[in-house]
Amino acid sequence: MVLVLAAAIGAAAVVVQVGAVATDRAQARAAADAAALAAAAEGTEGAAREAAIRNGGVLERYLVIDGQTEVTVRVRHARATSRAVLGPMRTAR
Repeated sequence: MVLVLAAAIGAAAVVVQVGAVATDRAQARAAADAAALAAAAEGTEGAAREAAIRNGGVLERYLVIDGQTEVTVRVRHARATSRAVLGPMRTAR
């Protein structure tokens, strides 16, 4: 009986951990998207950092290459990278 209870508690802990990791990844993606868009619109690393913080993340990397802003944001143990460019969208012809 004790072994069954211990196994159930262990399984529940694993499920909670997996859920937390999935939540962190989703929050990291959202924070990275917000940071990239803010940086593209404002043109500053400070805007990216502030957007990441407002969305529960920490800005780890900020790059601007050929007019594209790329950021990497961390939320707890999850990281996400996002890119944004300010201007009209280009469509394939």
